[in-house]
Amino acid sequence: MPEESAELFDDIYVGLRAGAAGRKKRRGEPLSPEEHEALGRWERMSGFRKSVAVGGFAVGTFGLGFTVGGLVFRRWRKA
Repeated sequence: MPEESAELFDDIYVGLRAGAAGRKKRRGEPLSPEEHEALGRWERMSGFRKSVAVGGFAVGTFGLGFTVGGLVFRRWRKA
């Protein structure tokens, strides 16, 4: 199981790097070799792994925002 979670974080990281490289590519900026490699890895990745990576990122971001929001706004609500 630890091997699978490490792969998920790697997939999320590759997705973030590929997203940044894709934006640079659309703007016409030159890409570094690392950015070319990230785009290539993302394009070769299966659709299932892409969806798990994007979903994991979304759930993690929502969870973090929910937690921080609860810590910040809990003082206004008295039970």
